Amino acid sequence: MSFSKIEPTPGRDVGVLAASASYPAPARALWARIDLWLTQPRSAQNILVWLGIYLALAANWPLWNELARIGGAPSTYLFTSAAMAVFVVCATVALLSFTAWSRWMKPLWFAVVLLAAFVQHYMLEYRVVMDPTMVANVLQTDPNEARDLMSWRMAYHVLLVVLLPALALWRVRIVPMRFVSKLWRNAALLLLALAVALVAAVSMNRQLAPLMRNNVHLRYMMNPVASLYSAGAVVFRPMFKRSRKLIPISAGTTLGASYAGQARPPMFVLVVGETARADHFGLNGYARDTTPELAARGVLSYRDVHSCGTNTLASVPCMFSPLGKQGYESRDDDYENLVDVLQAAGLAVLWLDNQAGCKDVCARIPNASAFESLSPALKSALCDGDECLDDVMLKGLDARIAALPADRRAKGVVLVMHQMGSHGPAYYKRSAPDVKRFLPECKTNALAECSHAELQNVYDNSIAQTDRFLAQTIDWLKAQSNQYDPALLYVSDHGESLGEYGLFLHGVPYSFAPEAQKHVPMVTWFSDGMSQRRKLSRPCMEAGLDTPLTHDNLYHTVLGLMDVGNSTYKPALDALASCRNKA
Repeated sequence: MSFSKIEPTPGRDVGVLAASASYPAPARALWARIDLWLTQPRSAQNILVWLGIYLALAANWPLWNELARIGGAPSTYLFTSAAMAVFVVCATVALLSFTAWSRWMKPLWFAVVLLAAFVQHYMLEYRVVMDPTMVANVLQTDPNEARDLMSWRMAYHVLLVVLLPALALWRVRIVPMRFVSKLWRNAALLLLALAVALVAAVSMNRQLAPLMRNNVHLRYMMNPVASLYSAGAVVFRPMFKRSRKLIPISAGTTLGASYAGQARPPMFVLVVGETARADHFGLNGYARDTTPELAARGVLSYRDVHSCGTNTLASVPCMFSPLGKQGYESRDDDYENLVDVLQAAGLAVLWLDNQAGCKDVCARIPNASAFESLSPALKSALCDGDECLDDVMLKGLDARIAALPADRRAKGVVLVMHQMGSHGPAYYKRSAPDVKRFLPECKTNALAECSHAELQNVYDNSIAQTDRFLAQTIDWLKAQSNQYDPALLYVSDHGESLGEYGLFLHGVPYSFAPEAQKHVPMVTWFSDGMSQRRKLSRPCMEAGLDTPLTHDNLYHTVLGLMDVGNSTYKPALDALASCRNKA
């Protein structure tokens, strides 16, 4: 069918053409030519080739920018960019070839475009890559976290990408074909895309092989293929694995000699921090005094501690595991964890959460959300919607402890407090007005709109809020000294990028994540009662503040401090073992 013979379709084309009558003649002529081209009947396979080309050009700017950064001179990176463009087009077309059936696939094609637009926005805005771990984090995001990621800038970026294909998909006509014809065309399109990709890989292997080997993150920047692959890996890979069983490790757990005839039971508070960087703690030598309250309370700050992961989903279960990072990541089954062992010892254990959940760590022990049972006045003072400052965990805490079984409290109490901490990108929500002493601060979640100084200010204010919260928790523990021998340990789950190397937030795959996302603060405080109970030598502990530690040490350090015996305990990983029984 020639273009000159196409007539407007009643009820569809006439309305569109009439709507353009009010525009100047040149604009109407241009629109008529575009509309004529769009409404030319096409096969679904032809549409998907054009869609693949469009997405490679319009939704892969993070990839092109990264290739330019890595490649250096234009003569180098333009060649590799062209090669990568071929791969992106071929991969997208090959993937979509399974959907090239009829016009009823249009909503699905548009959904792919929409996904690519959102992914590109977050890759540009926060320099993340869409590996399976990042997709798992996205699927774990609660409504409050999702709201913090929304902005007008996001809407603008998404509309820039989706408007043109939305118009094209709405107007384009798909040639009806028989099923057999569609089947062989789809197969041919798939084979052609794979063949072109193979030829490109072989002919450009000398340039691409070292590039991809040395920059693994590039494979997760190919949009939308990477996000679709990663989503598939997260959703479908577990279906092909055998179900994990829970391996008990708490059998035979005992309380040590310090519990025999004790005058007061121990009370241990373990604070799981969120998104805190060790190099932004004044206690660790940071130029700004972000932690004056903790310094005034004589805490000990360990300066060389590294996390198990770069996101909460990876780090929190890992840091409570007896297996350590390597064992946890390679495990075939799930294991009971630190809080299970402490509860099996007969202690009263409570997990109090001001975050998006405990990632199943607290599934078998008493647990509560700090937001629950808050009075309207407290919600107004400490919360923004369902998100609250960490101070909320101290409200009604005496009643929460009193509600634990009395026989267990008589042996000892372990309280785990999971912070909101410095969770981004809405850092400005993480500190109270009277804590904001570093100004001006970034007051939006669109971090690219803020200067580096404003971003640093708002993040440091969130650290100052954590400083105050921990100081108030220590003060609360001091008030319990008549009934308990209290102690506190704080450690963050992971760090955060604040624009270094063009990266923001966290979640970069661990193997090439920057130090800022892995180097975390760890702080301890011991009352006189706990120090005497466990015969802790402060000079010994002070001498070990620069000892390299990781999240692997947490499990064994807590068991050792609480004098809980279990077959999984390893003294070599107990950070305090060498400083006990010395006072």
